[in-house]
Amino acid sequence: MRLLPVSYAVRNLGRSIPRLALSVLGSGLVVLLVLGAGGFVRGMTESLRRAGDGGNVLIMGIGSEESIERSEIPASTASLLQATVPGLRSEGGAAFVSPEVHVQLPIVAGNGSREGRLILVRGVTPAALLVHEQVQIVEGDWPRSGHDEILVGRLANTKLGVPQDALAVGQSVRIDGRDWHISGVLAAPKSLIDAEIWMPLNDLKEATKRETDSCVVATLGEGPEAAELADIQTFCRRRLDLEITSMSESAYYSRLAAFFAPIRVVVWVTAVLIAAGGVLGGLNTMYAAFASRVREIGMLRCLGFRRSAVIVSLVQESCLASATGTLIACAIGVFFLDGLAVQFSMGAFGLRIDAPALLFALSIGLCLGLLGALPPAYRCLKLPIPESLKAV
Repeated sequence: MRLLPVSYAVRNLGRSIPRLALSVLGSGLVVLLVLGAGGFVRGMTESLRRAGDGGNVLIMGIGSEESIERSEIPASTASLLQATVPGLRSEGGAAFVSPEVHVQLPIVAGNGSREGRLILVRGVTPAALLVHEQVQIVEGDWPRSGHDEILVGRLANTKLGVPQDALAVGQSVRIDGRDWHISGVLAAPKSLIDAEIWMPLNDLKEATKRETDSCVVATLGEGPEAAELADIQTFCRRRLDLEITSMSESAYYSRLAAFFAPIRVVVWVTAVLIAAGGVLGGLNTMYAAFASRVREIGMLRCLGFRRSAVIVSLVQESCLASATGTLIACAIGVFFLDGLAVQFSMGAFGLRIDAPALLFALSIGLCLGLLGALPPAYRCLKLPIPESLKAV
């Protein structure tokens, strides 16, 4: 089969600059939307996955397996666990056992703010930095107990709806009518912890008028004498008086990811519906473009080019325009959307424009090029050659 040269398709693209601009813009917007949806889903999934460490075990109240925030366990649980279960990780005499309180509190931040926004506040001890290895203090110092000091995550401003400088070191936020000074900024890249506020455990208990902890996070040791998840589960079953249970931290956040699965489905469905509208708009554009070239297509067939050769040339035109818009959309996604902070009920996370998201967007762009050309091309080529040559 003799094909038309690719240069013919390239020249045809420049015959109508407005049509070319509409094709590139339409495909680019559709791909950018799909890329944003993919980045949202990838960012949410990755942030939930990175929040949990496979080597960590959560000890929480029975019945609170789906929400640590409603869990309450005795404050003595951490010391009892450390004394009862051998083989937990420790370094330099410091055990990797962190008692914590998790609670959503309204925070007022920024000048002129009157209404507080809910954000996860975590009461911790310095042992929290041992069990949460992804957390680093990138600016300032650890908050001192009894001095009304806190650590803020780098994405906490997104959750609170204030500028980044409103949560800089030295600034203050208001919690329940009380000022708390920001002593440092913590970072937990691509994790939900990046949008939390940390304060000393005893300070948070005093502020919330509670005596119990929410959970204990313990890291399993390594080697033949290391503790296992079953050892901690046995400890929980034996201490019926504590009313506690345990699970791996990764399993807990996997449950959270499953809980938010409907949100991801809604995002994809919305993207697909809008993309379908974009495809229909592209079809209209291609129908109009190809309809005005019926005589040209008839002449090509008179010159001996078969229908399949003409279809290939028309598909090349459509794919070139779609590929241009797709590459522009991917560039915008990489440079402007990647890492863009988005808030949701659990905190905030950054859009993740990585290789899988880009591959999916590129495949959508290719499909747009094919779907935009085949139906109009078929409609033009089904006419007999004499009728094509007489078309106006």
